[in-house]
Amino acid sequence: MRQIYLASASIRRLSLLQQIGISPVVLASTFAEPEVSQGDPRSIAMEYALEKARGALPVPPGGIVIGADTIVHLDGELFGKPRDEKHAVEILQRLSGRVHRVVTGLAIVQNGGGCLVDSEETEVKFRLLTEQEVCRYAATGEPLDKAGAYGIQGRGIVLVEHIVGCYTNVVGLPLTKLHFLLGQWGLDLMANWG
Repeated sequence: MRQIYLASASIRRLSLLQQIGISPVVLASTFAEPEVSQGDPRSIAMEYALEKARGALPVPPGGIVIGADTIVHLDGELFGKPRDEKHAVEILQRLSGRVHRVVTGLAIVQNGGGCLVDSEETEVKFRLLTEQEVCRYAATGEPLDKAGAYGIQGRGIVLVEHIVGCYTNVVGLPLTKLHFLLGQWGLDLMANWG
């Protein structure tokens, strides 16, 4: 398999790839993600994912760069990473007892110009949270580097009543979608299993 590069400092994304047998080289992207609160979440997430992947180029010949961007949205409002603990509390209070959606834009860029861009969306319902629960969770620091101010793969799982759709998308990298996109270039993530 060709060398895969991950244009993300996210430990969660790296861990998801390692979980399915991929050991990517992690690269820093030059793309500085602006804060947004309005707009089409799918379009924004796909644009940012592509810019993140392109911002990690160039890579050696044959290399493939993966970029991803996750946005949480509710009632037309977009939630990226909180600015601080107070902002995390505000976001969590908005999501409490409600159904929100998590969109991850996914971009795969080949050295030399080819690219594929798509997105995945998952519905997440939070249970009704008390003020004390919100403040305790925000104080852990876990929400501070996560879109929507929670990590479903960590302590934030206790906030979630149910999800409809792709779990790994909520974590930050929709693996089934990634497998499908790489398959369009003749790459099989399962080829080196067994």
